[in-house]
Amino acid sequence: MNQTAGLKITARAAAELCRQAACGGEPGAMALELVPGSCEAWAIQLRAGTGEAAIARSDGITLYGHSHQLQLLQGLQLDFQSSLSGGGFLLRGGEQIRSCPCGAAFTPRG
Repeated sequence: MNQTAGLKITARAAAELCRQAACGGEPGAMALELVPGSCEAWAIQLRAGTGEAAIARSDGITLYGHSHQLQLLQGLQLDFQSSLSGGGFLLRGGEQIRSCPCGAAFTPRG
């Protein structure tokens, strides 16, 4: 796992990001945006393409985001979990965040 802005990307997440980027016509580039969440303060949105700043790199994918949101992502890990009923990206951060059961929304602690 490589990191740029303190956000880590697991191998599973990198593989799915690469797949989605290629399907979206932007191989190797995905953009992450934090938007106000309904169950926690912030939720993640991902789309194929580039953005303002490279925030993480791993296994053939560069993840872009807004520079003013970098501090919120510091020390977090982006993972991907799949199941028979679907899958999704999860943000993990241990004691640093409170996560929604969906895993895609969080509130920083402290």
